[in-house]
Amino acid sequence: MTGRVVVVGASLGGLRAAEQLRAAGWTGAITVVGDEPVMPYNRPPLSKEVLAGKGSFESLAFRPRASVADVEWVLGAAVTSADLGRRVLGLAHGAELAFDGLVVATGVRPRRLGCPGPLRGRHTVRTVADARALRTELVRPGARVAVVGAGFIGCEVAATAVALGAAEVIVADPEPLPMLRPLGELLARDLLRRHEQRGVRFALGTAVTGFEGEDRVTGVVLGDGRRPAADVVIEAVGSIPNTEWLAGNGLDLADGVRTDELLRVGGLPHVVAVGDVARFPNARYDGVPRRIEHWSMPADTAKRAARTLAAHLAGAEPDPEPFAPLPTFWSDQHDFRLQCFGAPALGLDDVRVLEGEPGGDVVAGYHSAGRLVGVVALGGPAATAAAARHRSGLLKPPALTA
Repeated sequence: MTGRVVVVGASLGGLRAAEQLRAAGWTGAITVVGDEPVMPYNRPPLSKEVLAGKGSFESLAFRPRASVADVEWVLGAAVTSADLGRRVLGLAHGAELAFDGLVVATGVRPRRLGCPGPLRGRHTVRTVADARALRTELVRPGARVAVVGAGFIGCEVAATAVALGAAEVIVADPEPLPMLRPLGELLARDLLRRHEQRGVRFALGTAVTGFEGEDRVTGVVLGDGRRPAADVVIEAVGSIPNTEWLAGNGLDLADGVRTDELLRVGGLPHVVAVGDVARFPNARYDGVPRRIEHWSMPADTAKRAARTLAAHLAGAEPDPEPFAPLPTFWSDQHDFRLQCFGAPALGLDDVRVLEGEPGGDVVAGYHSAGRLVGVVALGGPAATAAAARHRSGLLKPPALTA
């Protein structure tokens, strides 16, 4: 095979895409371009083990497989534009890079608040540099910490701040319960109790409208009038897909990069998308295109997208079987874990306790039209093991049954 595949994005999705292209038989050149100056590394520990000082920043780096030893890595170089018709990319330093096949793997970046107030003392957690800067602040004696957003990252950072000895930790969110949208009320209430028992305070049902302080943040202004003191603020209010460089190509970029069931972008057989930036239909459920920001998705999407792209570049028809991954995620907080299989957000109207009970080791099942679509465990190792036992019930949806 001759030609070049360019992978835009040098995180886990980009690395797995390069590896899976080789596994799918592509022997031509592969170039991976990334805006960070470092090789791909593991991001989930940034808000947990590494931030807590239980693992080194250096330990995060992935070890590429031998099959990609000949891949060219262009790091610290952002792609700023793309002409998918001409098959040319524009780089920030003015150079152009031609491709025969393209993998979109640019992921997401943290959403920032536009509230008035100083910027100093406000943090996000997405990169190694972010985690280094935040850890320096959290280990200061007497740190008063405010976390804006009670989702995965917000709850994880709050737990880590407590473990590091922060004087105060408060989590603010407009929703009435932490992680309500992905978990539903049953487990969200249990999660709230567990955090409060370990010293985290919550300001729920109210938005952050501003920050106090002159050159540095000293407090948070809440919509209900409260003004809790804080000299360290973590903004964990969601993410924005990195798609701006694809503008002007007639693509659906409303929420990430819309793909078809084979992960092809915009009907173009030579362009595929992987990881957090990809919005794809999942035949395991209802076929509605969605982005899934779970750790398992970069590998799952890379495997399918690589097969699709490699077949096209070889002049063959891709495997027509629609993409149907089983999403998986986990979240370590304090001394307990959330473990999920499937898509619980699709079954929030019918949540049933499968094993245990809230307050202890509990496993909940999420159902849509009577069918199990998600399983979530909350607790210790026994709960995690119990969730794994229910995983088989998620693997044969009607859409995939003959």
